[in-house]
Amino acid sequence: MARQQHQQDHTEDTRLPTEFLDRLTKPFVRFLQIQSASGAILLFFTIAALVLSNSPWAGPFEHFWETSLGFQFGTFEFARSLREWINDSLMTLFFFLVALELKRELVLGELNRPGAAALSISAALGGMIVPALIYVVLQSGQPGQHGWGTVMATDTAFVIGCLALIGPRVAKSLRVFMLSLAIFDDIGAILVVAIGYSSSIDWSALVVAALGMLIIRAMAALGFRGFPLYFLVGGLTWLAVDSSGIHATITGVIFGLMTPARRWVSDKRLYAILSQVVAHPVSSESSLATKDRHTLQVAEVAARESLSPVERLEIRLHPWVGFVIMPLFAFANAGLTLTLDDLDISVTLAVFSGFVLGKPVGILLFCWLAIRLHIATRPQELSWRLLAGGSLLAGIGFTMALFIANMSFGNSLIDSAKLGIFLASLFSAVAGIAFLMWLPASGATREAAHE
Repeated sequence: MARQQHQQDHTEDTRLPTEFLDRLTKPFVRFLQIQSASGAILLFFTIAALVLSNSPWAGPFEHFWETSLGFQFGTFEFARSLREWINDSLMTLFFFLVALELKRELVLGELNRPGAAALSISAALGGMIVPALIYVVLQSGQPGQHGWGTVMATDTAFVIGCLALIGPRVAKSLRVFMLSLAIFDDIGAILVVAIGYSSSIDWSALVVAALGMLIIRAMAALGFRGFPLYFLVGGLTWLAVDSSGIHATITGVIFGLMTPARRWVSDKRLYAILSQVVAHPVSSESSLATKDRHTLQVAEVAARESLSPVERLEIRLHPWVGFVIMPLFAFANAGLTLTLDDLDISVTLAVFSGFVLGKPVGILLFCWLAIRLHIATRPQELSWRLLAGGSLLAGIGFTMALFIANMSFGNSLIDSAKLGIFLASLFSAVAGIAFLMWLPASGATREAAHE
């Protein structure tokens, strides 16, 4: 009995002390860790935007997002609407997080195997090229022909949320495949925005932006480890890119891919440093310069640096992006007056067809070609039926599609494009979930074994 009590006391000593606030926050933290939660919140704010846009408060709701915000230094003035601040600056953090996830997967995760990465890249290319071609064919020579980029992206949060609703019926390999596909899709979408929807280039501002990126690279090489200084230089670089005429969200992708994915402190070194903490006797001195305090400070740095910068930034940014930035983006951009007046049905049909037909056809076709040409390998448990179900879910473009549509269409066509996005996302979600639910849980494994 005494031995059990000793073991219990030892276990308690190895844990951090618990405060009353911890008992309140732990359930909330667990809620944040559920991947489908961000999709549910995103859906809530989308519905809220639709309701407000079709209510007596539609005018004030729209006017609120058009409120101008900015700053001025002498003759230099930098101002834009609240909606533009969300779409340009906050979405940069979204793309930064997407690039961080891609970097981690390529270096530390499932995509560090060339065959697996090639399959996701091939699927993403097919899921961008074929929908764009379908859209261009349907809109050639019409006012909405420049909106081809709208149908190229996949909404990561909603796709992962749909897979979470299905539960363990789908193999883990499909979740990894769809997550990496959505990440590559988002990277491709922002490249399309940067190249296809940017204004005339100011080369002097672009040179300043390139200099800012070189400074960040030099800071990393010299060993600067504090995030605030990087964010300061990154913010100034964002302003330079924005002034250059290139869409500033591309800076999020570039900085994300520049972030180191290797940790500074290895497990062996971390354990050696921590052993020094327990080896020192408790000091009675109160000076901050005691050896005990210095060892604790070193241990604090070592514990922090035992995770790579990519991992630490992901942990910090993921709740903010998933539960603040993306819902805020949907709330600001998902408003649509539900009326058939002044709608261009051809644009709605082109957007709908690009997502609903182009995504599954493009993904399956390019996967088949990549495997046939021995460019990529398909995991045994990732059957063609699972790929087909996942390709249907990839037609959920939503937030990324809205992001590109706002730059592709004028006021006369934006509502038509939004209607196509909403209908395609709803159809793709229902069709993908129904197909994967219909697919027997063991059927995918049996099919893969016989192929």
